[in-house]
Amino acid sequence: MKSLSNPNVKPSAYAKPGETPGVRPALNRQPTAEERRRAQRVLLRMRILAHVTGKAEAVEGFTHTVSATGAMIILPEGFAQGTKFILENPKTQQKVEVNVVRPSQLNQEGALMPIEFLSPAPQFWNIFFPPNVN
Repeated sequence: MKSLSNPNVKPSAYAKPGETPGVRPALNRQPTAEERRRAQRVLLRMRILAHVTGKAEAVEGFTHTVSATGAMIILPEGFAQGTKFILENPKTQQKVEVNVVRPSQLNQEGALMPIEFLSPAPQFWNIFFPPNVN
């Protein structure tokens, strides 16, 4: 059996001691968070309305990023993880039930909240998302 190493190839200056030239350790690494995502994310700032049980008026906010499965939204106040509410796209007047995935993080614009659709709504944002290749 022939060895994969070539005596004429010098190891990279960045190679770790004992690392074989030509072997690509990146192919054996764990996938990054971006590669593990269920759906492609798109930066999109658009107005949204959150219809929350117990509140007479809809809470106005906007999106930070959107995907075929949900979004990262910014509202004036954060909701607890697991909170379910109706999200409305005022442009299309389409509504979908969503769930807060993780606790919100406060920033200068308000509460940054990751939400997911409880049922598939790939056309909610009025954007075409290509199929996920991961």
